[in-house]
Amino acid sequence: MSKNILVTGASSGFGLIVANELHGKGYNVIGTSRNPEKIQSTVPFKMIALDLDSEQSINTLPDRLFKEIDQLDILINNAGFLVNGIAEEIPIELGRKQLETNFWGTIKVTNAILPHFRKQKSGKIITVGSIVGLVAFPSTAYYAASKHALEGYFKALRYELNEFNIRVAMIEPSSFKTNILDNSSSPIAKIEAYNSLRNKIEKFTNDLVVKAEDPAMVAAKMLKVVEADKPNFRNIVGKGTSVLINLQHFAYGFLEKTILKQVNRA
Repeated sequence: MSKNILVTGASSGFGLIVANELHGKGYNVIGTSRNPEKIQSTVPFKMIALDLDSEQSINTLPDRLFKEIDQLDILINNAGFLVNGIAEEIPIELGRKQLETNFWGTIKVTNAILPHFRKQKSGKIITVGSIVGLVAFPSTAYYAASKHALEGYFKALRYELNEFNIRVAMIEPSSFKTNILDNSSSPIAKIEAYNSLRNKIEKFTNDLVVKAEDPAMVAAKMLKVVEADKPNFRNIVGKGTSVLINLQHFAYGFLEKTILKQVNRA
């Protein structure tokens, strides 16, 4: 029988690409979106409603999900958004919302599904992180914090769920061509002292967007993790990411100088 996979945030970006890839490979995919009716007619898989900022939406997810399927085999945590901007300029409330959605929303969804996985003594939880959850870049402070938090949380959860035959893994993509910037939130008020740096960061970011890779690479990596019996915890995808991670661990000073040089060159 085809495995049942729940993909959160499947209406755009990595979620949509991954859901389409898995559906094409014969998996029974159920995607989530805050407004599934807006996209249902355009995708070949079932969409259901889920809002990571709503306790009611998350708490009722299992009941609504298991009206569609009898068993869930894999949960792919993908839903989230980007707060983009100079850290000091970002209102604390916006920063808090970043953590509430990306971190706490993901944890709440996971906790809603875990009793089902424990009862059947099997399951797989795959969470989409980011390279900035391992190596932070300027203008990503709160987003990086949310992804760092997910990395730490799921690293611990992986140990705790091992005896239940529940596998935990993360996908850590670098820069890919998605609509994440189009859907990002940025501060309105600007601090003049950061004008020069802000302009450099914008040029640097625009250059990254131009050079960004095909997100099909992320879908291919996800497929490998889905099909692996015992996947690695950290699954990095994107050119140059391994170099960044090695520099982070063994030569952070050099990495810091390299990032600053690239930004200043923009």
